[in-house]
Amino acid sequence: MSPRAGSAGPRTLAFVESPVQLLNVLEWAHAHAPGAGLILVVLSPIDPMTRGQLRRMSELAREEGHEVRWEEARGGAMAPFQTIGGLAGMLRKADRIVLGDPFSRYVQLLLTITKARDLVVVDDGTATMEFVAQLASGERLVRWHRKGGRPGPRDLVFAPVSSAARKRLTPGENRRVEIFSSMPMDEMPPGVTVTANSFAWTRSRFGPPRITKGADMVGTSLVETGVVDGDRYLEAVASLAKTHGATRYFAHRRESTDKLHRLAVETGLEIVRPDLPLELIARRGPVGRTILSFPSTVVHTLPLALSGTEVKVAVCDIDPEWLTETASPRAQGFLSGVTGTARDVHRLSAVTAV
Repeated sequence: MSPRAGSAGPRTLAFVESPVQLLNVLEWAHAHAPGAGLILVVLSPIDPMTRGQLRRMSELAREEGHEVRWEEARGGAMAPFQTIGGLAGMLRKADRIVLGDPFSRYVQLLLTITKARDLVVVDDGTATMEFVAQLASGERLVRWHRKGGRPGPRDLVFAPVSSAARKRLTPGENRRVEIFSSMPMDEMPPGVTVTANSFAWTRSRFGPPRITKGADMVGTSLVETGVVDGDRYLEAVASLAKTHGATRYFAHRRESTDKLHRLAVETGLEIVRPDLPLELIARRGPVGRTILSFPSTVVHTLPLALSGTEVKVAVCDIDPEWLTETASPRAQGFLSGVTGTARDVHRLSAVTAV
């Protein structure tokens, strides 16, 4: 084991499905000084960009002394059964489980197998805020952009597993639950321990960055998730870029190729597909003196990752008129909450079309 990692004490097993989750597992391990040597299981998705970032993050995890186990968890009809069967023994032996997405059906299935007494939830972006609120109120676990809609057939079939997972994530007499987060929490479930994620590992490993005079923009997948209208989004990006002199657009890993092509043609922005989470890209630099974003995780995480630099993060509100007809009734309130609770950011009004 690398000297970077110390003893994890209890046998620790971590499950991640995205680059940001993996980053936050590394931050959690770093916060448990002198470090936690753990087994990190990557439940690999199909999306090529996400897979590429996960490969790069896995290299960093190995450099920190952690064991990485890559699972082709979605590589065919039998893959879930093979993955869960192969992990069952490790799950039963683990004393501590670290997970990044409590809404994931994969993770919820794995939680029904483990007997671990310590459960740690690390950030999976702004979804953590919704998870905490739902856990505190005893609601079923539903992603915020789907809340308010009618459950589909698959939701109804999976409901018993989801309910069992929520119970596993509720502290009990012989079960401890920790939330490791950089997100603001209005409601906190009784008995849950909260540890602040300050991105200390990121700052210690990368940077400080070289800062350029211009502005950079951060993309969002709100169009892809059906929350924001595509044409309105392009108009807003064009207006922001023109107003603030932005030259680069850092694409979200879930943004479609067609949308990004339109953005490049209609706005003249250089489209950048990051090979690591944006917190690490920005910390490595070069990065614009101003980073423009719509409501998203980065309005909370970038000020922490870039602490001590002169970079300013500015967030633009989502105009209610940009929302699609099928957007969840919860969408506007949730997005406003993401913006309103962000610390150390400059808040911009919703922009108008150019």
